[in-house]
Amino acid sequence: MRSVDERPVAAGGAGYPALPMLAADRDGFIGRHQLWTDAQYAAAGQLRRVVDELGIEMIRFSFADQHGVLRGKTLTRPAATAALRSGVTAPSSLLLKDSSGASVFPVFAADPQVGVAGFAGAGDVVLVPDPTTFRVLPWAPRTGWVLCDLRFPDGSAVPLCTRGLLRGQLDRLAAAGYAMTVGVELEFHVFEATGPAVGLDTDQAGRPGAPGRAGSVRPVSRGAQLLHEDGLDRADEIVQLLHHGLTRLDLPLRSIELEFGPSQFEITLTAGDAADAADQVLLARSAIRQLCRRHGYHATFMSRPAGAETASTGWHLHQSLRTTTGSTAAFDPTAPGEVLSAAGGHYLAGLLAHADAAVAFAAPTVNGYKRYLPYSLAPDRVVWGIDNKGAMVRLAGAGSDTGVRLENRCGEPAANPYLYIASQVVSGLDGMTRRLTPPPPVEDPYAADAPRLPGSLAEALTAVAADPVFTDALGAPVISWYVTLKRREFARYLAHVSDWEQREYFDLI
Repeated sequence: MRSVDERPVAAGGAGYPALPMLAADRDGFIGRHQLWTDAQYAAAGQLRRVVDELGIEMIRFSFADQHGVLRGKTLTRPAATAALRSGVTAPSSLLLKDSSGASVFPVFAADPQVGVAGFAGAGDVVLVPDPTTFRVLPWAPRTGWVLCDLRFPDGSAVPLCTRGLLRGQLDRLAAAGYAMTVGVELEFHVFEATGPAVGLDTDQAGRPGAPGRAGSVRPVSRGAQLLHEDGLDRADEIVQLLHHGLTRLDLPLRSIELEFGPSQFEITLTAGDAADAADQVLLARSAIRQLCRRHGYHATFMSRPAGAETASTGWHLHQSLRTTTGSTAAFDPTAPGEVLSAAGGHYLAGLLAHADAAVAFAAPTVNGYKRYLPYSLAPDRVVWGIDNKGAMVRLAGAGSDTGVRLENRCGEPAANPYLYIASQVVSGLDGMTRRLTPPPPVEDPYAADAPRLPGSLAEALTAVAADPVFTDALGAPVISWYVTLKRREFARYLAHVSDWEQREYFDLI
């Protein structure tokens, strides 16, 4: 016997007729400004059924900030119902802070000097949930999780919403006749936490602009043995924990691997639509950290934490295009002797031409640039190679069932996934538009006569600020906003007296 709520077409969305939602539920902020598609309305109906059937009591409404960190509010069940009509408000000043939580712009001024209206006086923005992203958390009892987009109170899009920025670039790609497929290799470290069993030490408390001391940890694997099965088995508690948590979140987990460095792991996700892949990275990173914390471990996506000198972590972003008509693989060679199609060559040339600017998004932290070392499985210059893991861009998949793809190896795992992927679209699409030609592939990438990757975050920010292609694609206010935030972060780094300086000079001079 069928329930009146059953919707055999709900997975694809069939509009209002398929929804068990009252007219009043469609008259709020979301309905008034027509912010949901039919598929999202269908997903919202399914969300409400799941909440009722599982007894969900709280839902986390979260968005990705400029640093790729989740921010948001946890609402009770009655409040969550209202949020599906009208969204959730949050201070717009969240988008104007550096990585320490310090406000970089004058947030209480009538003109915070952001370059776009809507940020005066730290007024609110509206978190609009995307019900297609709803998950039930396997580690938090009766708790759900949904990603949100950002809107101003008048319903207009917040131009600094990074999820929206990626969709804008994918729309540009679609207008050119292509869709993007992304595969993710995400490395990270997991340590055993050795600090207080409950709470924090006093010196771990911080303030905006001055984070507290990091927690004490010790390694969970010895390192120096790549893909060591026995080493992975010794860390099986972590493997089982991550496998259970990530798969219960419906993330497309493909593998869990033990990498070269002590305490260094990697997950790979099954390749899929670029927008979905960005959401999945955001959720996977937060899930890994929360799962580990609850079991006495500390997971970090910092590229080169202290003690990880032998093997920094990266985010290898596999990318390929397919035509929107017929879904033909656009990078596969079409003539004898080719390793890459003409369209793929133009796209690759764009990645190389704009590498120094795109790195500002692929490696957005001070720490990420300490990874660019020769003979380290990380690139140090702007080159490409055929199945060469020392090159910045590796051409992979030739002759395989999966087809040709380009693997950018310069990203760090802390990158905002929406901005990292968007930077690839901006670069590659410019190469296709101008029909750029890539240089020949290199066989010895660490000895190649080629431009070096930026040596610091400051160099990358200078490059992106000077690149008119990025300014045209993302908008001058977005570039100015991002560069201003990150330059403040770099300035705080330069002003800090490090342990190295103290050891080097204190007794000597």
